[in-house]
Amino acid sequence: MSRPDTRPAAPAASANLATLLTSTALRVPARPAVRLAAESLSYAELADGTARMAAVLRAHGVGPGDRVGLMLPNVPAFAVLYYGILRAGAVVVPVNPLLKAPEVRHYLADSGAALLLAWEDHAAEGRAAADDCGTPHLVVGPGSLRELLAAHAPVADAAHRAADDTAVILYTSGTTGTPKGAELTHDNLRRNTEVSARTLLQLTEDDVVFGGLPLFHSFGQVVGLNCAVAAGACLALLARFDPAKVPALIERERVTVFLGVPTMYAALLAHTAPRLADAGSGTGGGPDPADMSSLRVCISGGAALPVEVLHGFETAFGCTVLEGYGLSESSPVASFNHPEGPRRPGTIGTPIEGVRMRVQDDEGHPLPDGEPGEIAISGHNVMKGYWRRPEATAETIVDGWLRTGDIGVRDPDGLFRIVDRKKDLIIRGGFNVYPREIEEVLYQHPAVAEAAVVGVPHPTHGEEIAAVVTLRNGATSTPDELREFVRARVAPYKYPRLVRIADLPKGPTGKILKRAITVSADPAGEPG
Repeated sequence: MSRPDTRPAAPAASANLATLLTSTALRVPARPAVRLAAESLSYAELADGTARMAAVLRAHGVGPGDRVGLMLPNVPAFAVLYYGILRAGAVVVPVNPLLKAPEVRHYLADSGAALLLAWEDHAAEGRAAADDCGTPHLVVGPGSLRELLAAHAPVADAAHRAADDTAVILYTSGTTGTPKGAELTHDNLRRNTEVSARTLLQLTEDDVVFGGLPLFHSFGQVVGLNCAVAAGACLALLARFDPAKVPALIERERVTVFLGVPTMYAALLAHTAPRLADAGSGTGGGPDPADMSSLRVCISGGAALPVEVLHGFETAFGCTVLEGYGLSESSPVASFNHPEGPRRPGTIGTPIEGVRMRVQDDEGHPLPDGEPGEIAISGHNVMKGYWRRPEATAETIVDGWLRTGDIGVRDPDGLFRIVDRKKDLIIRGGFNVYPREIEEVLYQHPAVAEAAVVGVPHPTHGEEIAAVVTLRNGATSTPDELREFVRARVAPYKYPRLVRIADLPKGPTGKILKRAITVSADPAGEPG
C-alpha cells in the first residue's frame, strides 16, 4: 500500500489579466505596444512602467481587491496605469474624463475607491469629486508620471488573482438611470480578449490597431487595448476622434484594423469618399487622399450600423466591415459577423466561441426562430454581477442567462438581428445616455414642473437626445436656457440638443406616456 502524498499542492496559476502584458513583453520586448503621435512605448517599456506603477500604488496603501478610479483620456499613460492597477491586484474603475464632479462622485462613492488617478488636463472635476468623497487622488501628466515612476523600483511579479476575482468595474445604467457597476472578472476579460483577438480580429504581431475608441469604454478597452496587447500588436491612439485626422493616421501608422462605432464610420465616409471620388476621376484640385490600403478589417459595435453606411464604407475603402453586438455586462463581445461567414449586413452575426445566445419571452422561455423576444446571453463573458447590487444582479442574470433588455430575432440560419430595445436607453454616437439621469437634472431647475427625455432618430448619431418640459405655473424659461442648464451639469454627450416646452401626454393614472411624445428637428438641429 502506497503512502498518501502529503506534499502541499502547488498553488494555482494566477489569472491576473496583467499577465497578458507581461507574457507579451517577454516574447516581443522591442515591438511597439502603444503610440500617440511621436510618443511611443515598447512592450518592455510598458511592462516596466506597470511594474513601477504597482509599486506606486502599494506605497499609497492600495492592495489586492481595492478599487482605483482611472480618469484618463486616450494617452499611452492609460495603458501604464490600467495594467499597473491590475498588476497590484487592485480593481480598475474606469471614469470618463468628460464627466462632471457630481457624476464622478457617484463612481468613487459607490465603488468605495481607495484612490483616484486623474489626468492633469481633466483633473478639476475629478479632484472636486474626490475631495467631496474623501478619496485620495493623484493628478498625473506626461512629465509628472515619468518622475513618479522613476522614483519607485518595479515590483517583481503581478499579484496573484483568482479567475473569478473582479478585475474591472464598468459603470452602466438601466432604466433607473442610476449607474451600476458591472463586475468583470479576470477570467471574463481574459477569455473575451483571447477569443476576440484570435477569431474575430485575427491579430498578429504585425498588426496595427486603430485606437480612436475611448479606452474608458469596454469596446476600446477590451477589443482595442487588451486584444492588441494579447497579440503583441501596436495600438495607434487618437486622442479624440476627428474624421479629418483619421486618414492621415491610418496612412502614417499603416493601420490594419479599424475599430469604431457607427457615427465614426459615417463621419469618415462623408469626409473621405468625395476625395477618393475626385482622385479617381482626376478632377480633384486639392491634396491627394491618404493611402488607407493597409486596412484589412473593420469592426463596428456600440449601436446598429446603417446598411448603406456599411456598403458605402466597404466600397470606398475596399475593406470588410464586421458588425457585432455586446454590452458592458458581457465583457463586452457576445456575437459578431465572423470573418469566415456566415455574414450578413444588418445582423449582429452569431455568438462568439464559448458563448450562447437565445431569444426568449418575458418568462425566460426560448422562442422559435423568427419570433421577436428578449436576447439573453450565457457563457464565459457574463459578468460576475452588479457591484453591491444583489437584487439588480438577480433580476439581470437568471439561471445563468444574462437578460439584455434588447429585443431581437434569430433567423433560421442562426444569425441574430436587433429589432428594438425594451429599455428607455438612448444610444447617441455609441454612448449610452439614460433619460432619468437627465430628467433629474432638469427637475433641479426652478421653473420645471415635469420633464421627459427621449431619443429621436438622427442620421449621424443614431439617436439625438430630446427633452420635453412642462413649466411651473407662472414660471418662465426658454429651450436655450434649459439646454445650457443641463449642459453645465453633465458630460457633453448627454445634454439634450432638442428642448421643447409643452404639456406632456399622460395615461389614466397620471403616468407620463413617453411613447406618445413626438419631437422633430430641423436640419440645423434646432427644436422643431
